[in-house]
Amino acid sequence: MTKLTLDYHYVLPFVSLEEIKSLEEVSNQCREKLLKKTGKGNDFVDWVKWPQEITNDEIAKINACAHRLQNLGQYLVVCGIGGSYLGAKAGIDMLKDYYRIDEYKVIFSGNSFSSTENYQLLEFLKDKDFSLVVISKSGKTTETAISFRFLKELLKEKYPQDYNKRIVAITSNANSALHTMALNEKYEEFFIPSGIGGRYSVLTAVGLLPFAFKNYDIEMMIKGSRDAYNHFSQDDFLENEAMLYAAIRNLLYKKNINIEILGFYEPKMRNFGEWWKQLYGESEGKEHQGIFPSSVIYSTDLHSLGQYVQDGRRNIMETIVNIVHPSNDLTIKNTLDNLDGLNYLNGKSLDFVNKQAMKGTIIAHSEGMVPNICLTIDDVSEYSFGYMAYFFMFACGISGYLLDVNPFDQQGVEAYKNKMFELLKK
Repeated sequence: MTKLTLDYHYVLPFVSLEEIKSLEEVSNQCREKLLKKTGKGNDFVDWVKWPQEITNDEIAKINACAHRLQNLGQYLVVCGIGGSYLGAKAGIDMLKDYYRIDEYKVIFSGNSFSSTENYQLLEFLKDKDFSLVVISKSGKTTETAISFRFLKELLKEKYPQDYNKRIVAITSNANSALHTMALNEKYEEFFIPSGIGGRYSVLTAVGLLPFAFKNYDIEMMIKGSRDAYNHFSQDDFLENEAMLYAAIRNLLYKKNINIEILGFYEPKMRNFGEWWKQLYGESEGKEHQGIFPSSVIYSTDLHSLGQYVQDGRRNIMETIVNIVHPSNDLTIKNTLDNLDGLNYLNGKSLDFVNKQAMKGTIIAHSEGMVPNICLTIDDVSEYSFGYMAYFFMFACGISGYLLDVNPFDQQGVEAYKNKMFELLKK
């Protein structure tokens, strides 16, 4: 299997190799904190060794549940917010074909208070056979709990005798209202390990069950993440892409480069960027610190944000994900009139054009004083998803420790909830 590689050639004008090497010792210390559970938030680092610890029985149970839900209908509603849905949505969009009508469809709900969205979902489902996965450690996450109420009510109306067979709860087995409800109403359950927070949970049942429902190979996802763990937990600093990525970001941040753009040249990666934004935004944005995460789809966004990236404020870095092998390709051919002026591309593949657009943009932006990191993955397979997801999580943990913050809590998220509850007179 081809692994992820990191090219920091277009960072060296901004950060020297000596500066990068100067962070080797402290980066190793941060890695040890993750592996030995001695850093801040150490009660939420069980995700680090999860790829090694998830059992074949757990994977088989997830696959069996997915198959059972497929037999109940072609629609699965995943009800959750933040890390309870973004990773699954990222993986599904990364792996699906653009225009193929899949036999099994996953719909994500419970991630907003939009009355229009919730109403129209209920109307859509009235004549559809569907099942429901509800994801919440506490069972009291407000957006998810409200949506779940409406969806459960609809299930009871449609399937009064056995609605509970169409509900799967993914929750904590301690102090969880959802767990209590599942016991009382006899839902099938999966448990999120207590030491794994939502944004680090994509390789648990939280993500694996929706993936399995879509018939994706979750064993290969776990294999990718296991290989990533073996590499990043052991290999030396200069051969360790996760540690290098964290160190380079930290060095650039100290030079007042405080916005990072994660860029893809494949539109189906858009929601991977959304997952990454939550992962890094919630993990690093503490104590008035942290790099602000943003994401783009190039070349599309070169025609909107490209001007700003090229010539705007110089507080931006880019991390570009290069996919070596596209799922499909096309060859450009000559036309007799050549009115569009494209005959110079005769015989070239469309992916070749896409790659030259990527290389040209990296050069132009770096010459415009925007540091660029290039991450390369082989393809958009299940293995690559598992490997890349683990890479970003491991690097995020190290990066948070380099900032000396707790990368595993999110106290700031509680602020809006408290004010909302005051206004709602809870």
